[in-house]
Amino acid sequence: MGRLTQFVIAAAFLTVVVAPASSTLQSGHQGHQASGPVPREILERPVALRSGIGTLHEKVTTSSQEAQAFYDQGLAYVHSYVWIEAIRSFHQALRLDPNMAMAFLGLTDAYIGLHDPATARAAFERAKALAPKVSKREQMWIAIRDRELDYLESNEDPDKYVAYRKSISGALREYPNDAWLWIQRGLADEGSPVTHGQVGGVDTIAFYRTALALAPDNFAAHHYYAHTLENLGRTKEALEETAIYVRMAPAIPHAHHMHGHELMRLRRTEEAIAEFLKTKSLEEEYYRTENIPARYDWHHAHNLQLLAMSYQSLGQMKAAEGAFREAFAVPAYTDFLEFNRKAWPEFLLARGRYEEALHAAEELTKSEWPLPRLAGHTLAGEALLAMDRPTGAQEELRLAEQETEHLPVNLVASSPFPSILRAGLLLGDKNIEEAEPLLQEIVKMTLARPGPDGWSAARFELEAIAKTARQSGDWNLSESVARDMIEHDPTYAGGYFALGLAAEHAGHAAEAHEQFAAAGKFWSKADKDLPELRRIQEGLSARR
Repeated sequence: MGRLTQFVIAAAFLTVVVAPASSTLQSGHQGHQASGPVPREILERPVALRSGIGTLHEKVTTSSQEAQAFYDQGLAYVHSYVWIEAIRSFHQALRLDPNMAMAFLGLTDAYIGLHDPATARAAFERAKALAPKVSKREQMWIAIRDRELDYLESNEDPDKYVAYRKSISGALREYPNDAWLWIQRGLADEGSPVTHGQVGGVDTIAFYRTALALAPDNFAAHHYYAHTLENLGRTKEALEETAIYVRMAPAIPHAHHMHGHELMRLRRTEEAIAEFLKTKSLEEEYYRTENIPARYDWHHAHNLQLLAMSYQSLGQMKAAEGAFREAFAVPAYTDFLEFNRKAWPEFLLARGRYEEALHAAEELTKSEWPLPRLAGHTLAGEALLAMDRPTGAQEELRLAEQETEHLPVNLVASSPFPSILRAGLLLGDKNIEEAEPLLQEIVKMTLARPGPDGWSAARFELEAIAKTARQSGDWNLSESVARDMIEHDPTYAGGYFALGLAAEHAGHAAEAHEQFAAAGKFWSKADKDLPELRRIQEGLSARR
């Protein structure tokens, strides 16, 4: 999911997505607009109580123990990003108790996660109407969610954000031992209701640790704390937290996926692959059992992409291709999910399959959103440049630059698109003086990205820069980027391979032999017909 900076992730999630509309629900507790990306028929299907999803409990106002159980199930699903099952569970609670205000509030949270703010607001209004009938604590939560929605709908009005945070701080003064409030305080510090624990940083640590001190068995706190730790590069600690998450919620795909995050970052790649495959297995069993198409699950393509990158890092390109291709085939219902489909044309470019890369990139250029169109035009330009069609590449650069006008300035400034294409064109014109500083800035940006997704993708993005530099005759830059790759991940063969090529070109036979040998070692489980392995054997034979 290459990745952009933390800001870009947040910005992409903040975009409101208008997906295929469904009709207004007609009666009872379901009498609010359902206009989001998942069909109403799926979201309103009855659901049973499940095991293995993690146990969370929040006592709410209801006379039905069964309704309380379904509310708790919805809560567990919300805090694992399983939006569809959370919504189904809250609807089930409302069938049993149509006046359960907190179930409407749960729907509000889940619809925010599903990128459907209009339906979230409609559900919230039902909760608000029931506020006089619930406890003081529940009224407090309704007030907090009100401020949160106000901020979400305000296009990042700073005054609305302050009001949202103040509502939580005020509640904490009254309920200082409420772990759920400390969790919400951590979520609020991310600056966006839709990132929901995924982009926490140094400011969120204390809030999640306080929640865990108050409620050590609250898996939601372990989940969000793990995200915070991984974003800060504290991977071993994050691994411990994700292990707890998996133990508490073994049937949740995201729990295994997150554990795979940390294993991948710690260079335990085969173990990471096992976790990503477990995630895939759990998801596919769920789709079969519940008759729900995979395209409605945001998590599916994301997991496939990390699985593919893990295979790619081992040189297992056939397996990587299968996972990348499968992920690309999944339709996207937000700009961020569509943007991440760029992983497939990027892989094709890396493998020298330029015509295929061009066709895949052109599909992105037809997106309804500017962010994936920006990526599509940039990658199409790179493919054309590789096919020695600079005029077409220049036109794609022009189109990509047009798309930047529709995006936030900070997002564009922190993105390699379209600068990477501009640099490639400069190198093609032998304008190294202008190209090198631009590429060096992109390298810095790439290495600075937080989180495991950005870390993993950085290897291949740096590899592409080194390759472009070599093809343009800038061997000094290629060598420099190769060293950056090795420093970034000392176990990735691609860095040693690139450095071996640079040493060979410079006539440093002993160093070339050493680097090729290291690359061969780290590609020991690669496809037997990997072209890089043949090139390594040529380099090693030349030394004998």
